[in-house]
Amino acid sequence: MKIIARIFAPIWKTWFFIVFASSFLVLYPFFFITIKTGRLNTAFKIKRIWSYCIAYGSFVFPKLIYKSKSRKMPQPCVFVGNHTSYLDIVLSTFYIDHLALYMGKVELLKAPLFRTFFKGMDIPVNRKSIKDSHRAFTRAGEELDKGRSMVIYPEGTISEVGKLKPFKNGPFKLAIEKQVPIVPIVGLNHWKLLQNGGYFKSNGRFGIAKIVILEPIETKGMTEENLVDLRERVFKLINDTLHEYNGTKN
Repeated sequence: MKIIARIFAPIWKTWFFIVFASSFLVLYPFFFITIKTGRLNTAFKIKRIWSYCIAYGSFVFPKLIYKSKSRKMPQPCVFVGNHTSYLDIVLSTFYIDHLALYMGKVELLKAPLFRTFFKGMDIPVNRKSIKDSHRAFTRAGEELDKGRSMVIYPEGTISEVGKLKPFKNGPFKLAIEKQVPIVPIVGLNHWKLLQNGGYFKSNGRFGIAKIVILEPIETKGMTEENLVDLRERVFKLINDTLHEYNGTKN
C-alpha cells in the first residue's frame, strides 16, 4: 500500500500543480486589473474562485468544522493557525468571508507573474531581518486600521509532519496593539494530503481536508503584559484540538 502511495503521490502533485498554474493564468488578467485599480475586495473574491478551482480541480474537498457560535468572522481580525501544508493557504478562503491579507515569505516575490498578485494582496516578510519584519508588521497594523483582516501563521514555517512548533509573538502582539480578535484555525490533516518535502518522498493525494474554526478570542482591554498568556492560550487550544481529533499532542 505504501509503495502504491509513493508512486501515486508525484502523479497527483503534478496534476495539482497543473490545476494551480492553469487556473492562475486564466484568472491573472482579472487579478492584475483589480489589484492595480485598488479593488482588493473584488480581487479577494477572485482569489476565492481560484481556491475553489484548485481544491475541487485536484479533488480536495474541505470539511469545515465550526466550534464558533457564528460562521460570520469578526472584521477585522487576525487569523492564526497551525501550518503543515500549502493547502492551509489555498483552503483558507473557504472560511474567511471578507477581505484578508496574508503575511508570507519574501521568496514568493521571485515567482514570475505571481509577484504582482502576492505584492498587491499580501505582505511579504523576510523573517531573517528584524528591520524587515518590523516593517511588515507595521504595514499589517495599517491594514487592520483599514478594516482588513490578516492571516498569519505563528510557527513561521511549515511543520512537515503536523506536529505543532512553538509560536512567535508577532500576530498576538499585533492583535493586542490593534485590539482586534484572534481567530484560531486548525488544519487537521492537510499535511497528509499535500506534504512539504521531497517531491517523490512526501505525501500527495486527493481526499477530504478537515478544518476546525475555533471561537474568536477578544483582545479588548489586553496589554503587552497579556502577550505571552494569549500566545500560550492559542497554542494550547490548537494543540488540544489536534489531540481531540487526531490523537496527537505535543
